[in-house]
Amino acid sequence: MQLDHTQLWEKCLEIIRDNISAQQFSAWFSPIKSYSFSNKELRLIVPTSFYVEHIEELYLNLLKSAVDKVYGTGVKLFYCYTTVQNESASGVEVRSAEYSPIIKNNGVEPANPYKAPDPKPFDSQLNPRYNFENYCSGSSNSIARTIAESIANDPSNKTFNPLFIFGPTGVGKTHLIQAVGIRIKEQNPRARVLYVTARLFQSQYTAAIHKGQINNFFHFYQSIDTLIVDDVQDLAGKAETQNTFFHIFNQLHQNNRQIILSSDCPPSEMDGFEARLLSRFKWGASAQLEKPDMDLRRRVLIKKAEQDGLSLPADVIDYIAENVTDSIRELEGVVVSLVAHATVLNREITIDLARPVVANAIRIRRSQVNFEMVTQAVCDYFKIEADTLFTKSRKREISDARQIVMYMAKKHVNMSYKTIGTKLGRTHATVIYACRNIDERIPIDKDLRDAIDSINRSIGS
Repeated sequence: MQLDHTQLWEKCLEIIRDNISAQQFSAWFSPIKSYSFSNKELRLIVPTSFYVEHIEELYLNLLKSAVDKVYGTGVKLFYCYTTVQNESASGVEVRSAEYSPIIKNNGVEPANPYKAPDPKPFDSQLNPRYNFENYCSGSSNSIARTIAESIANDPSNKTFNPLFIFGPTGVGKTHLIQAVGIRIKEQNPRARVLYVTARLFQSQYTAAIHKGQINNFFHFYQSIDTLIVDDVQDLAGKAETQNTFFHIFNQLHQNNRQIILSSDCPPSEMDGFEARLLSRFKWGASAQLEKPDMDLRRRVLIKKAEQDGLSLPADVIDYIAENVTDSIRELEGVVVSLVAHATVLNREITIDLARPVVANAIRIRRSQVNFEMVTQAVCDYFKIEADTLFTKSRKREISDARQIVMYMAKKHVNMSYKTIGTKLGRTHATVIYACRNIDERIPIDKDLRDAIDSINRSIGS
């Protein structure tokens, strides 16, 4: 009895199942179905284009061996997937890179066995306080706000897709990007809007891999109408997660879904990222949030006081605005501290009460930490000469000291990986590895924790 194409593929899967772990098989081969086999051409249906790249990279030899054994040699392998979720008419056919280049749709319209039911409501993870009504505008953020409101008021217009917001810590990036999501939800409660930090995305992806649920992970993210990813710079050096995000980004963009990203620097200064992903960050609009000017600082203080039911004296507002200059978050924190002091001490809010609160808030900023301070503090702790950090010595104490300098320069001085590497005569990849290594060791290495705590105290951090 001659086997049909589905039975042949099942025999092929049996061979593959015997050669990889159950978890790997469940994640990467269980979802694959046979579409057809004729004239030495095997067509397989895969959930997304990501599967094509992943299978080609990790399992191509195993797959080819199994195909040769079941179907015979000389078989040409094709993958079919849909570029628009749940629309079979948009099918795309891709030949394996082993055999030939990509071929555009030539009439093949594979059924979509992965068609999901109508998505259920889910938590968008948006903070209702981060809306446009609570967002103070000024010259430092006017362009970014204008673009953000344009997207929020007309989600169907994809002129600014993706929107990439960048700026230093505490200038209102998180507030602005969430305000877009909140406005969209206000206008259309059924819209699938999701706010997620890059670190949470990384954790979710890792968990999906471990649980063999990568297919569910992709389907969930491909169902989002507006994806908002905060602190995307935290994906630096995480190649697998970047690869996954690259494919999710492509699927959403092709399907006219809005993507909004935030980072502490523009794409052109982001180290540790694949060039193809950075190029996509530049596809839409980039807008910078600068440090707040005097006028905006005053508005922030007045708005925060109103939200807390306070009436700050004008001279107190001016005093705080003149001295706390870097961060909106710092300004709001000063107001909170000021209220706490006034309540505990049972005093009115005056300049005299504000002075110690402000002094405490900006003490660290006044002694601005720089690369040289970090280097000297690390060398003092390890009792080594600074020049030894620039040598090729691999002695444990020198290697540790060098990696701690890299880690602390990134954390406290906010230098790019490339700049740190240039300072120490290393590549940016070496710096990324060092920072990740220190991060991973801190929870389990008490001596390292003690060293970093002592160095932090010596530089006032």
